[in-house]
Amino acid sequence: MKLFIDTANVEEIREIGEWGILEGVTTNPSLIAKEGLKLEDVMKEIVEIVEGPISAEVMGLKADEMLVEGRALSEIHPNIVIKVPFCEEGLKAIKKFHEENIKTNCTLIFSPAQALLAAKAGATFVSPFLGRLDDIGHVGMDLIESIKKIFVKGNISTEIISASIRGPQHVIQAAEAGSDIATVPYKVFKQMLNHPLTENGIEQFIRDYEGMKG
Repeated sequence: MKLFIDTANVEEIREIGEWGILEGVTTNPSLIAKEGLKLEDVMKEIVEIVEGPISAEVMGLKADEMLVEGRALSEIHPNIVIKVPFCEEGLKAIKKFHEENIKTNCTLIFSPAQALLAAKAGATFVSPFLGRLDDIGHVGMDLIESIKKIFVKGNISTEIISASIRGPQHVIQAAEAGSDIATVPYKVFKQMLNHPLTENGIEQFIRDYEGMKG
């Protein structure tokens, strides 16, 4: 399973990128707004840091508007993927982008039926939102397993991006469920580093070494 980071903060991307594990980036309008920057400016910085798919979301509500925005974003760099919200107009835009060889990430997926429609329209990626389903009492990981089963049996090449990750366990469960990608918030990457036995072990090694030096 590939690991993307879900943020628009360039410093966070740079820091996690130094670990040698990042294979892509996803952003959304809320993350861009949080940074107080223009989408185009953020994208130009990110493509200089990460070699891999970088999702930039369109804001238009009509297919024609999405197409205008998406085409402009795709010209920034070949790694830009156009993030399109799942809806009827979004499917129309995805179909057209596919015909123009522009990669897309269909976001706000909450059911296997939505994922199947997006894939059939030509989406390069689909992004089911685990955490938001968990928040309303559903088991988000069931959605990943169902989509994976459908895509494997149907020989569908669209990749699954597990999104709305809430913690390290979501990352592990997504990998076990066969997700192609998990897009992980910065704070969750930091949480994945930690285990008390690792910390205790390092401290013990240091004490033993210092004691040997005497």
